[in-house]
Amino acid sequence: MLDWLNTAPGDELRTALLACCAAERWAERIAAQRPYPDEDALRAASDEATAALDDAGLAQALAGHPRIGERASGHGGAWSRQEQSGVAGAGDDARARLAAANAAYEERFGHVYLVCATGKSAEELLAICTARVRNDPDTERGVVLAELAKINRLRLGKLLHPEAVR
Repeated sequence: MLDWLNTAPGDELRTALLACCAAERWAERIAAQRPYPDEDALRAASDEATAALDDAGLAQALAGHPRIGERASGHGGAWSRQEQSGVAGAGDDARARLAAANAAYEERFGHVYLVCATGKSAEELLAICTARVRNDPDTERGVVLAELAKINRLRLGKLLHPEAVR
């Protein structure tokens, strides 16, 4: 599928990349740096494009992610549901505490709590949110970019290897 990414028509590629990360500048940078010799080069380009996001680009990226524990729609939504599968079986109490932590985080930082949720339970995600809400805004921006980079890498892998997605 790397061959597809390297040769896909612009509109088709743009749509696929925006499903991975909703930041237009990120998608533009990934598309502009084609062709990629291998997936490692693609992942490195993704990390660089993520780190280079300005506040507007980061806001776009965050707008493409549902709150932890909430349903999302579209192609990226299916990936979000898969990534947040550890919350699916959580009880009402855990979901309520997670919703309250999401709200506290959003009030503190002005955006959705973003975390690479793959493989994490509701309790783990709650503990991470509770710890991160104590960060200062600059520290948290760095944490958010690092988490977004992880998510972008995972989603590029899902884009390139849809047969591996369950």
